[in-house]
Amino acid sequence: MARALIVGCGCRGRELGERLLAEGWAVRGTSRREEGLGAIEAAGIESALADPDRPGTILELVGDVAVLVLLFGGVSGSDEEVAAIHGPRLERLMEHLVETPVRGVVYEGTEAGSEVVRAAGRTWRIPVRTIAASLSQSLYSTEGDRLAAEVAAALAGESKELNSDGNSGN
Repeated sequence: MARALIVGCGCRGRELGERLLAEGWAVRGTSRREEGLGAIEAAGIESALADPDRPGTILELVGDVAVLVLLFGGVSGSDEEVAAIHGPRLERLMEHLVETPVRGVVYEGTEAGSEVVRAAGRTWRIPVRTIAASLSQSLYSTEGDRLAAEVAAALAGESKELNSDGNSGN
């Protein structure tokens, strides 16, 4: 059974986690705060604390993970904090994934973050799937199964970027 780690397991992350559980995946979801863990557990998902501003907290959780899902489109904080999460912090995380069992990454966030993820995918041959944050709302609200398919495709070793029109960018 493959395991997915959903970093940023808010409402949409829990919806994805429930879909993956129904497909037979083992799923772990993260929250930056203790108070977010109960909602994750109520969805039947294993919960853990992790903060994208501290990549080591995520890396501690990937020892048994096949696909890492980074739902960073709704990351909040100061402009500097958000830029760091989608930039140097994400770069550090991606650099260290090569030393883990992670076989695919799905990233939702900024264009700058997408380029970091794509560059890491090319450098370390990690299959990546990137989704523009503006597209992610429609993926969840009208095509919830589509994101679960993106996770399965990442596990299968397929790389792709989804543009704002929902079409492949690769």
